[in-house]
Amino acid sequence: MPIAHTILEVVTEPGIQLYNLTPQIQAFIDSTAIAQGQVLVFSRHTTTALAINEDEPRLAKDIQIYLQKLAPAGELEIDEQRHRYWHNDLHLRPNIPPDEPENAHAHLMAITLSTSEVIPIIDGRLALGTDQSVLLFELDRPRKRTVLLQVSGE
Repeated sequence: MPIAHTILEVVTEPGIQLYNLTPQIQAFIDSTAIAQGQVLVFSRHTTTALAINEDEPRLAKDIQIYLQKLAPAGELEIDEQRHRYWHNDLHLRPNIPPDEPENAHAHLMAITLSTSEVIPIIDGRLALGTDQSVLLFELDRPRKRTVLLQVSGE
């Protein structure tokens, strides 16, 4: 069974941002000879995530608000009390880089979502439903992110 892979690079903006990867994924599939199979889309970071959903600006805003409420930056509120995230106690963590951010909230959002999606390929096309797109979520700070695509099939 033929397998092809590539790495997509996405330069992100700060905060919670959504990026539609569907055109790049389809372009990679088009560059292969695979017409029937599947594509694995895998985020290679602990503060990014992937989801299949609608790429609509007002929904993106709703998603940003939802995730910010789910895991607010700075402190966590539990039973009407404020608590620091343990991960953000940088001075207590060994071997951290000098530019390490306080980003426990981004890690928590990422584990709530997913790091991968597998999408069927039928007749050389992503078998997504109406209004579905493959979205990359930036949940932390701006930087260059990488997403692995692995297409398999015949």
